[in-house]
Amino acid sequence: MPIREFVCTACAHPFEELVLGAEQIHCPRCEAPDPERQLSAFQARGAAAPEPSGPGGCGTCGDPRGPGSCSLN
Repeated sequence: MPIREFVCTACAHPFEELVLGAEQIHCPRCEAPDPERQLSAFQARGAAAPEPSGPGGCGTCGDPRGPGSCSLN
């Protein structure tokens, strides 16, 4: 049961709605049918997030060579 984000095409009201199957969604403010579905930040991160490659950055300084790299300078 995903919660989706919408913007009403009639009154521009942004809202979230719990969508069950092919349920018809209406704007809670003006009751207009067929609001425009928005891409949420959570949905965007989950769908297109690249897999990290190699070691992560140093936890102390953020050096991209990995943990402990800053001690090599």
